[in-house]
Amino acid sequence: MNGQKGIKNKKIILIFALVVILGLSFILAMAFGSVSISPIEVIKALFSGGEGSTEATIIRSIRLPRILAGILGGVGLSTAGVILQGVMNNALASPNTIGVGSGAGFFVMLAMVLFPRNVSVQPLFAFIGALIATLAIFALAYFADTSRITIILAGITVSSFLTAGINLLKTLDTDIAVNINSFLVGSLSGVSFSDIRIPAVGIGAAFVFAVIMARPLNMLELGDEVAGSLGMRVGLTRFLLLVISSVLAGCVVSYAGLLSFAGLIVPHICRKLFGSDARILIPCSALLGGSFVLLCDLIGRVAASPYELPTGIIMSFIGGPFFMYLIIRKKGGRRLNA
Repeated sequence: MNGQKGIKNKKIILIFALVVILGLSFILAMAFGSVSISPIEVIKALFSGGEGSTEATIIRSIRLPRILAGILGGVGLSTAGVILQGVMNNALASPNTIGVGSGAGFFVMLAMVLFPRNVSVQPLFAFIGALIATLAIFALAYFADTSRITIILAGITVSSFLTAGINLLKTLDTDIAVNINSFLVGSLSGVSFSDIRIPAVGIGAAFVFAVIMARPLNMLELGDEVAGSLGMRVGLTRFLLLVISSVLAGCVVSYAGLLSFAGLIVPHICRKLFGSDARILIPCSALLGGSFVLLCDLIGRVAASPYELPTGIIMSFIGGPFFMYLIIRKKGGRRLNA
């Protein structure tokens, strides 16, 4: 009994630590960049006017929307990663590794071609692309076999096809090719409040539904037969969870491009800290995901100042070695071999 109470207290402390880390990340991202601003000036710009000053303009018009975009991106990708790993029973599944991001990216570029003056349609196209990619990967794995390696190979196949489509659109439409590089690597540079208004609604709603669906997600991880014996409509539940993950990933891609690895790294860290109960794993992954994207973006802004490295590059530098570690890991946790 005392042992269970100790574990519960430990988790509460860890959750509080995640909240503190996110708060510190927010403050650091506000204060540092190509121009450093003191915490006092940050507070003045946020809460006490300061209209017309350079600091207030930087904070309110540039850094605040960028920080909110980073937090939303971390929440969306991390939560999508938790869902995909649970639904596909694969520890390597994430929006990046199985090609969901590529599906969203291709359809966003398609929206740029078809509706060049209508940015508001991009989140819808991103969702459609992410959902189609997810269902295609799941169908390929289902008709072949459902081993973990098959799902990854199906994701690589679909991702390669969609990447070819992205390159084709770049070749055919020179207007897109001019400014598409930051989109392909993932970047928060230049994000405004208008860019994240619609995605924020989508991510917020999908996150709420993800929390509601946490218990069914736990049941799915027990296996289809067990979940069915408990009264779950397995096919419908899996489809609803895939729709939620597609909304989350697609909304992030619509304004930040192809950010990578947050949906892989963060769920693994939180699973180590909190266990595999999705009711705890989803909100904790959201907290850590927001901090992760914020800090990667901050490193990109500071490391080569006054120049800027795209957020996606920093995330890839961190995520690449982590992904290799997961592939070769043989002991502890979930075995990753098929």
